[in-house]
Amino acid sequence: MNNQHQILINELIKLIEGGGAHATLKDALADLPKELRGVKPHNLPYSIWQLAEHVRIAQWDMLEFSKDGSHQSPNWPDDYWPKEAEPADDAAWNKTIEQINADRAEFINLLQSGDIYEKIPHGDGQNILREALQIADHNSYHTSEIILLRRLLGAWKSE
Repeated sequence: MNNQHQILINELIKLIEGGGAHATLKDALADLPKELRGVKPHNLPYSIWQLAEHVRIAQWDMLEFSKDGSHQSPNWPDDYWPKEAEPADDAAWNKTIEQINADRAEFINLLQSGDIYEKIPHGDGQNILREALQIADHNSYHTSEIILLRRLLGAWKSE
């Protein structure tokens, strides 16, 4: 792998993991009071739980699409958003967070292991580079929504 390509891969990893000038998803979810997971403040259509679960589902779908030609994506938009405002229990919450982290790590491994420019055979022009940018963009967007909800709920660190 040439130096410029490795620089690009490293920057994509930083983008997917978040941070730098912005809070990470891990930061956005850290120390969230359990009782606020399912609250929809100020007539907003979603809770922090629904946003976290949506991130999990969408990231999982992009990962599976990237590696598996037989993968069937969920139906948009219904299957990408949980109906319930809050997780069933702590185990459901923890499982969501663990899968987000595991799928992110698996996608990063995929990003490091192949030709990021090659078209995904079962797609319609997508490649791993595009999927990496889409995961980073999507997760960043919803991370900011989680932080906004926490601010509205008075549960975000003041700086």
